[in-house]
Amino acid sequence: MALVTPETTRWVAAATALVFVLASVSFVVPASGSVSPVPFDDTVKTGGTSVDVRTAEVEGFEVPLAQVHFSRYRYIIGYYGVTTAAADVSTAESARQFGDPLAVFVTDYATVSPTLDDDGYLRTEHNRNPGWTKASEASFVVDSGARVPSGPIAVPFSDADAARSFADAHGGEVVDWATLRDRAGDPLSSRLAAFESSVAAHHEWANQTTVASDALFDRPVSTVVGEDAPTVEAAVASAPANTTVYVPAGTYSVDAVELNRSVTLLGAGSDTRLVGDGNGSVVHLRADQSAVGNLSVSGVGEVGTRRVRASNESVDWDTRVELAYGRGDAGIVLDGANESAVRGVEIDTPASGIIARESADGVIDGVTVRGADEPSDGFMGVVLIGERSVVQDSTFLGGRDGVYTHRADGSVIRDNHMEDGRYGVHQMYTSDALVADNVVRGDRIGVVLMTRPVGNLVVGNDVRESDFGFMPAGSDTYVADNVFAGNDYGMDVSGDRQVYVGNVVAGNGVGVRGSSTFPTNVVVRNDIVGNDVRVESSLGPMRTWTVGGEGNYWGDLPLEDANRDGVYDRAYQPSGVVDAELGREPGALALSESPAVRALRRARDAVSGLRGSGVVDAAPRTEPVRPETLAALNATEETDD
Repeated sequence: MALVTPETTRWVAAATALVFVLASVSFVVPASGSVSPVPFDDTVKTGGTSVDVRTAEVEGFEVPLAQVHFSRYRYIIGYYGVTTAAADVSTAESARQFGDPLAVFVTDYATVSPTLDDDGYLRTEHNRNPGWTKASEASFVVDSGARVPSGPIAVPFSDADAARSFADAHGGEVVDWATLRDRAGDPLSSRLAAFESSVAAHHEWANQTTVASDALFDRPVSTVVGEDAPTVEAAVASAPANTTVYVPAGTYSVDAVELNRSVTLLGAGSDTRLVGDGNGSVVHLRADQSAVGNLSVSGVGEVGTRRVRASNESVDWDTRVELAYGRGDAGIVLDGANESAVRGVEIDTPASGIIARESADGVIDGVTVRGADEPSDGFMGVVLIGERSVVQDSTFLGGRDGVYTHRADGSVIRDNHMEDGRYGVHQMYTSDALVADNVVRGDRIGVVLMTRPVGNLVVGNDVRESDFGFMPAGSDTYVADNVFAGNDYGMDVSGDRQVYVGNVVAGNGVGVRGSSTFPTNVVVRNDIVGNDVRVESSLGPMRTWTVGGEGNYWGDLPLEDANRDGVYDRAYQPSGVVDAELGREPGALALSESPAVRALRRARDAVSGLRGSGVVDAAPRTEPVRPETLAALNATEETDD
């Protein structure tokens, strides 16, 4: 028998009191009445992919929509893609989260003369907006030529003849709502496949861009500093386009080196030292396909940010940010220098290391930036503004942020090491970027996404010994296969339509903070173990972190798996006052299985008014998703001890 200490007795007594207080709450039964469709903008949106939604907004084609009015949820759930809605409304997780569907409405293309363009995208005559029809009364054309970027779509019609006419013109067959629901696949699988395809595409673009930059460092040498020209500035000024200026080992005092043509400035390694006068940026790349490599830079000015003057207070936000973050001093500045590269450069700077302004398809590779010891005294390792670039295999020590981006959509930031700064990767207004396989140690936040971006990919990063491992905003973020360990907070689940899968969240003060208002995020197949607090969640409704009968691993819980299917036999609430202590307090298991708590769990599942905030996992795993990673973390802890 487990030892019951006075502390345990007090905890059990307090928890029991709370249970009976909760059990005394009056049951809330949702009122019934007529249900009508609402504007899609008024729904809580889920489903689909960011590529589909954003491309449709830009190009003006149609994404069929659905909206579902549930019996136990005050908000209306809007789905991008009627197939997604068909797959979701029948699941056990949906029933637990929202209740039964009172009504499902889908967009109606019967009266707007739909057709397909050359890409197979659905368009309406004169761009007319479709209305709504009940899904149960609609006919759906499936397996036609209609598609969105991520794949085929079902097209709904209120009139069966209109559906058959569309199928005759564009292929496919006509089915009803019940058949569509029976045929609908796993919506998570399709989303994961789309995300993984996007990760692969980003890596492929980065690989191709990096390989293309190799040619910049193979140019013939036209000028050698000290032999053909007395100074670095003179050598660069005299060098023909598409040649290399070679700078032998030594220390060179420079004012400002300006690369105004497509030339490469190449040193002999870190023993080639360019030293500025401490009053501004040291090297400027102002031409396409220019490059700097194999040298060190110091003597950078101390101005990290140039604030907007009072007379210019009316400038727009982008201009304000560019002036503040993109016009400070740096070791190297790329200004409108497309397809340029910085490789193998070491920079010591009190301000920024590298600033790339409106310089598309650049490569920053194998650089080391040593910033200020105190983050508040320095600035950014790399700043990307306005265009995408690759930042890879680099080291950022100290300073404010390792890599900062502003509207640098599509950038790839991979295989870097960030240490002792404010933020490792800091994205502002940047969507569709890949942040992969970076290592962050001792920062305030490892990876932070701000200002409602869409479609970012945060994959395979390792953040430890920081205040916060990961903090997102926006929607459609793919957060996969990361390690957040030994931080004050592991990861934050916020925004909407985010997908968290395969992450290891271990040994943090708080494992996961659930701060999203709406329950449209997917959190599944993660290992969330050994945290002082498993889940901290006090905002929004109760959220179900289970999809398709798959949940997360919360450690070795004292629960039963009678059929040995790898899933505990009852749901687990890691944010609950009782369940949170399972495996920690001797009295927690007995209390969790008491008649009062069992009755409360049944009532919570049936009545939305008893749910409150928090997180429930309907299918908690008995075994970890990534046992090798957990074993390596444990081995590291034992070595440190």
